[in-house]
Amino acid sequence: MINSDDFAKRIQEVIEFYGESASSFAEKIGVQRSSISHILSGRNKPSLEFVLKILSSYPDIELYWLLNGKGSFPSNKETPSEKEPSFEKHSDATLKNILKESNQNKEIERILIFFKDGTFKNYQN
Repeated sequence: MINSDDFAKRIQEVIEFYGESASSFAEKIGVQRSSISHILSGRNKPSLEFVLKILSSYPDIELYWLLNGKGSFPSNKETPSEKEPSFEKHSDATLKNILKESNQNKEIERILIFFKDGTFKNYQN
């Protein structure tokens, strides 16, 4: 059986390691904010679905470490700043829609374009 208090401490460690808030962590793994709050407070125990959502969103987390504290975290020993950044990929049509939506009552401050060769263009207003 999982020790809920220790599990909550490991969840808190993950949240702090990635510099997340409880709300942003909940959003990233696809659960309600209250679910995180209830698990951190010890009110609820984590479901299998909850554990699987964490593992799929954070591949550095080892199952056995998360469940019973055995093993290591992070599994690859890199800090988040040492990892390659990940970005959402959008089609040209999607980007045009994003720009169109962002122009409604908003000013664009900055646009960054990253090229596959590692260079980038910075357009600042």
